Amino acid sequence: MTFEPPSQPNTPPMPSHAPRPASSRRKTWIIAAIAAGALAIGGGAYWLSQPSYDEIGNNCAKALKARADGDKEKPAACDGLKKDDYDGLVMAQIIDDLGWTDDDGNFDRNKMIEDATQP
Repeated sequence: MTFEPPSQPNTPPMPSHAPRPASSRRKTWIIAAIAAGALAIGGGAYWLSQPSYDEIGNNCAKALKARADGDKEKPAACDGLKKDDYDGLVMAQIIDDLGWTDDDGNFDRNKMIEDATQP
C-alpha cells in the first residue's frame, strides 16, 4: 500500500515571492518623486549660480585691464570665452592702451591717424 497525497483541484502554483502591498509601492513612488524633485532643485540652483557668458566677458575685460604691462598670459577670468571673443577683447584693450578710443570706449579713427602722423 502506497500513500498518495490527495489530489487538489487545478490550483495555480505559488509565486516565488509574495507581491508587495499597494501601500509599499506608493511609498516607493513618493520617495522617488522626492528624490527627483531634490535633484531638480539642486541642479537648478547650481545652474543659476554659474556666471552668464556676458558676465564672463565683462570679468575678462576687467582682468585684461588689471594685468601688468607685458603680461601675455590669459587671465583665469577669461576661461570659458570662445577664442574669437577673447582675441577681440585683447585687441580692444590694445587699442584702448594706445589711446585710439573716444570717451565712450569706441574706436576713434582720427586719434589713430593723429598718432601715426606725429613724429
